[in-house]
Amino acid sequence: MGLFQPDRYLSSLASIDIKGDLIASGLTHVLLDIDNTVRSRETGDVPPPVRAWLARAREAGVAFCLLSNNWHADVLGFAEALDMPIVAKACKPLPFAYQGAMERIEGTKADTVAIGDQILTDVVGAHLVGLPAWLVMPLSEVDIRHTLMLRNLERMMIGARQPEGAPVAMEEGKVR
Repeated sequence: MGLFQPDRYLSSLASIDIKGDLIASGLTHVLLDIDNTVRSRETGDVPPPVRAWLARAREAGVAFCLLSNNWHADVLGFAEALDMPIVAKACKPLPFAYQGAMERIEGTKADTVAIGDQILTDVVGAHLVGLPAWLVMPLSEVDIRHTLMLRNLERMMIGARQPEGAPVAMEEGKVR
């Protein structure tokens, strides 16, 4: 795949088959974006299906490291609450943070995948390091101003490609 094309495009983190998509592919280490991948930028919460998926993946032996461009202290508390290591202020898509995150969880290029909701940070950064990049639809349409502008460009990049997996109910009354 090209630098700007995700290796997989999925409806949500919770739609990923842990055994079939991750374990069977030898992917036992996951670098996870936070905002609109794990927690909704609209509510600040981890939707119940995502929380349940994270627990099942851990039980299956998957190791996680959060990887965020966020500069605010709340991501450190968020990582602590999820009991996950974090590389904050990552400056994605620059490769050094991806390498540091892999080292924290003892991952290698052969057994690690990066998952996030943005092409220009999450996908490009993973590909610059040589990792597979899985793009998920954002949990919320609420986002910071510059990300909302970039999403228009990302929509053009993704084109007519449809996400894999059935929509998963993420927030009361909303389906993604």
